[in-house]
Amino acid sequence: QVQLVESGGGLVQAGGSLRLSCAASGRTFSSYTTSWFRQVPGKERFFVAAISCIGGSTYYSNSVKSRFTISRDNAKNTVYLQMNSLNPEDTAVYYCAAVRNSSYSSRASDYDYWGQGTQVTVSS
Repeated sequence: QVQLVESGGGLVQAGGSLRLSCAASGRTFSSYTTSWFRQVPGKERFFVAAISCIGGSTYYSNSVKSRFTISRDNAKNTVYLQMNSLNPEDTAVYYCAAVRNSSYSSRASDYDYWGQGTQVTVSS
């Protein structure tokens, strides 16, 4: 079992930056591929970025590539999402998700554990 807690969301002006954190319980978090998804009202959760437990490879959606960076600190059981050059289209609730011993997936249904989400609002 893994419990995920997101933090770091808030209100920022367009062009600004935020860093989201996803803190996990459990001693084997390094064995989990962890991803960030985002969701706006009335729409499905949208894949943002992933970091694999196999080799630490990273993956990004085209809409955030070159602006967002996902990283992990296994000693702290934490995954981060550094978000730069934010624009109003990035406004959403951001969720952290994890799946054990899996390389990577952009499908929300493939993830077993989810956090409660953190709101990111980008003003124009």
